[in-house]
Amino acid sequence: MQGSKLPDIFVNGTDTGIGKSVVSLLLMQYLISAGYQPFYLKPMQTGCSHPGDTESDAAFVYSHVPGYQNQDPANSTVYCHKQPKAPWFAARNEGEQIDVDHIGKCIKDLRKSYSPLILEGAGGLYVPATQDSLMIDLAERFCPDVLLVARAGLGTINHTLLSIRALRQRKTGIFGVVMVDDPESGNNPDMIRENIEAVERFGEVSVSGVIGKIDDLARPPQKYLEIVGNLFNG
Repeated sequence: MQGSKLPDIFVNGTDTGIGKSVVSLLLMQYLISAGYQPFYLKPMQTGCSHPGDTESDAAFVYSHVPGYQNQDPANSTVYCHKQPKAPWFAARNEGEQIDVDHIGKCIKDLRKSYSPLILEGAGGLYVPATQDSLMIDLAERFCPDVLLVARAGLGTINHTLLSIRALRQRKTGIFGVVMVDDPESGNNPDMIRENIEAVERFGEVSVSGVIGKIDDLARPPQKYLEIVGNLFNG
């Protein structure tokens, strides 16, 4: 893989609070170890006061990427709004309007120096990004491929298959599917295996693996880096 040109990846969840930022972090760590110069970008961040506070996804990602800890989260966050809700409403409640063209310009500028870009969406594919566009519209506009991050537990079959269908209806590429298992959920391993089987059978897509608890995010288990690495080698 090293030396080849990789596409930018739009990381989106099947719901909110899925674990997109953890998967984005693993992607960054894997790509750096493979000799690339990736860049993490959060086009729309809600639920935080500023890009550097404790709720910022960019601050979270870069604080755990070796060699990137000095990266200013403000450079990786195009829009940031305080209320934890869909970007359209969070921006509107602060008297602002999100300019998708401006996001596109930021992405174009970053592509001059970094490759690939890891773009993390907000919530699910049908979350309103602006008054005129959904998150799936941004994915379709800015990235050739979407990486779906899904819960490992109960309910994930329905959410994941619907998300896959939505992407295919738009003819948007599916980079892969990664599941995240909340360590507090107590999910039965048999149920997780069945969930994977159902998604692969009816979604006709491969589930790369399940990300579990990570004690040291700066040094995640090799098996989790291999899960995201398999996405590039499939």
